[in-house]
Amino acid sequence: MYKNLSAGAIGIRGAALAETLRIARETGFAGVDFDIREAAALVDSQGLDYVHDLFAAVGVRPGQWGLPVAWRDEERWEEDLAALPKLAAVGQALGCTRTATWCPPASDDRPYGENFAWHVARYRPIAEVLADFGCRFGIEFIGPQTLRRGHRYPFIHTLGGMMDLAAAIGTGNVGLLLDAWHLYTSGGSLDDLDTITADDIVTVHVNDAPAGVALEDQIDNVRAQPMETGVIDLPGFVRKLAALNYDGPVTAEPFSEPLNALAARDPMAAARRTSEALDRMLSAAGLG
Repeated sequence: MYKNLSAGAIGIRGAALAETLRIARETGFAGVDFDIREAAALVDSQGLDYVHDLFAAVGVRPGQWGLPVAWRDEERWEEDLAALPKLAAVGQALGCTRTATWCPPASDDRPYGENFAWHVARYRPIAEVLADFGCRFGIEFIGPQTLRRGHRYPFIHTLGGMMDLAAAIGTGNVGLLLDAWHLYTSGGSLDDLDTITADDIVTVHVNDAPAGVALEDQIDNVRAQPMETGVIDLPGFVRKLAALNYDGPVTAEPFSEPLNALAARDPMAAARRTSEALDRMLSAAGLG
């Protein structure tokens, strides 16, 4: 596994690919998340070798790209699906075959069984296109109870539930965007990781949880830097990943207001602080 930078996740806004790569190199990241549409536009205007060289010149690898399909938008999703083959081909050509999205944990319109079937029908054609280009599709389960309250029908919010959905999609290239915070807030444990293999994990997010907040009251967009509070056993989490021989990106997604404020003033400082937090996590796990 390797340290991966998602610029947007730490509050760095509007940075082009070349600038994100420069920040990653100077702050000790081995990989970066990137916008596949931006990469495809650069390939169209500058050529594939140019984009390859952007990564190679700084010694930073492509980590993963966010799924470019608005699959919940009835008016847009088929148009995005039609555009996906070209974008997936760019990812494949760049050697980056990991992409991911997230799955809402509740619905006001569809009971569980109906919603499960709807998600299979919506995800399967996406996964089929991605499979044609050797790409893997990670789906994130969303753990906190606070996002299920007030909705009529709860939906998938655990690791096991998401693995059931991946199996039902049935294309062989669907797995997890595995987030340590969502594992914790779902009521899961590190033992859950003993039920999967490295092939089931497409990409990984790590973050800590605020101290002094009950599990059932944790709020999705209020988190902390890895190792900031010690509420989540991140050293144990990454040791489990290492035991599985997971070899993909590990990305901090702290949703931290202080970090976002720092990023607005000094993006490099925010990236460096995040890199150092990941180093502490890996060191505490005996992997640094």
